[in-house]
Amino acid sequence: MKTTTLRSFANSKLAVHPATAWYLSDLGEFRGKQELYTRQSPQRLKALREHALIESAVSSNRIEGVSVEPSRVRDVLVSPRPMFRDRDEEEVRGYRDALAWIHRDAGSIAVSEATILRLHAMTRGEIWDAGKYKEKDGDIIERYPDGGERVRFRTVPAADASKAMAQLLIDWQACFDERWVPPLIALAAFNLDFLCIHPFRDGNGRVSRLLWLLQSYQAGYEVGRYISLERLVEQSKERYYETLEQSSQGWHEGKHDPWPYINYVLAILKSAYREFAERVGEVKAPRGAKRDQVLAGIDRLAARSGGFTISELEQTCPGVSRDMVRRVLREQQSAGAVECQGRGPGATWVRKGVITLK
Repeated sequence: MKTTTLRSFANSKLAVHPATAWYLSDLGEFRGKQELYTRQSPQRLKALREHALIESAVSSNRIEGVSVEPSRVRDVLVSPRPMFRDRDEEEVRGYRDALAWIHRDAGSIAVSEATILRLHAMTRGEIWDAGKYKEKDGDIIERYPDGGERVRFRTVPAADASKAMAQLLIDWQACFDERWVPPLIALAAFNLDFLCIHPFRDGNGRVSRLLWLLQSYQAGYEVGRYISLERLVEQSKERYYETLEQSSQGWHEGKHDPWPYINYVLAILKSAYREFAERVGEVKAPRGAKRDQVLAGIDRLAARSGGFTISELEQTCPGVSRDMVRRVLREQQSAGAVECQGRGPGATWVRKGVITLK
């Protein structure tokens, strides 16, 4: 491994692909609406969370040839103390438990070697090398129905896997500290590098998808809580493998093109948000939701910088009209909660008292 994809961004060798910029713009807009989406019916959101948890556990394992009989899914994934009939059931339940951990504690889970090994151990059950890097070299082999096969990709040798993972984790942290690229590009690049290193004998794909979920949460994109990213990957499995192969060619020499796979990851996230919007986001918003969004924006801006302009407030409230923003500001001004200092569109607004919620 000459260098990670992440390190290539630090060295300014890779310019952001035009399609990537388009995905980032759309995802930023969806993220702006995320709070509104999650104010929908608690019952509906709960149902989506429960359904996504099951779909994710089943789909991510099925991509790797690990499956559970449909009649057994609820017993394996919902029962507090399931009785497993085989290793497949154990691994699917382990993935479900790893998902639950991420859903619950994402904000406090470090992207570290300890976390990666724990995720692998959780998803592999009682097998002898659960939670351990590979001890033997293992390439990615594509097998054909007629019995033929080909080497799709030569992974990092077992002797170098631990060192390669350590470098990837260093670059991940540096990428965030030094802001080499936007977080979504970083997580997709990390995912590509992880899959090319292929640090485990088996279970790499499943761990990569759990890391994808964890890192997207930490970047502020929580759609995977309600819509199964793993199901969307399974439904586009051919494209997943195709873009992974395209972006892995020349990876060892640092001459690969990461954008096909990065754009695939971003496309999956966009598809998830679009589905989320169809299910709850664009349904009639709760009464007062837009007003609440403006009030929350006032709070955030006042806490961050003390003062703000109407334009800055509008940017924190995507989907809310300028008339609504002005109406809420006038209402709060009359109540003595905010004050306008200056005139014209560039005037500064400051918070003077408690924001009125009624």
